[in-house]
Amino acid sequence: MKSLLPIIFATIAAVGNAMFALGQKTSTNAENGLLFVGLSAFVATLFAVIFAPLLGAMNIEHLLKDNWKAVLLSGIGLFLTYLGFNLLYSRYGASQYALYAVISIITTTIIVGVIWLKEPINVYHKAAIALAIIAVVLFSIGQSKA
Repeated sequence: MKSLLPIIFATIAAVGNAMFALGQKTSTNAENGLLFVGLSAFVATLFAVIFAPLLGAMNIEHLLKDNWKAVLLSGIGLFLTYLGFNLLYSRYGASQYALYAVISIITTTIIVGVIWLKEPINVYHKAAIALAIIAVVLFSIGQSKA
């Protein structure tokens, strides 16, 4: 069960991302993509606040006092994610997600996980990262042939 939980959590995130990509792509008629992003972030915030009590104490003051820098960093990161997704999906389509996913593997796994946080990786992780980089190259070649 321990190894199944990360798969379940990743599946939740993947389904959410698919819904987000569909929303972004169907918003191509939106006059202002950044306004669309802001409103969808507002909806996400509402759901996060509604469901937060299920995951622990609701001590906002303590959370902000001890974690305001991390909240700011994460908020800026979420904004950049939303902005990048809106530009990518509304202008190029959801099929471009493969490109984002592989670049995300590099930035999150290697830069944040391995370099910044010193998380351990093994030969299988290294092989997966190498294959992800190869996937970007193949994807780019495929896009140039289309």
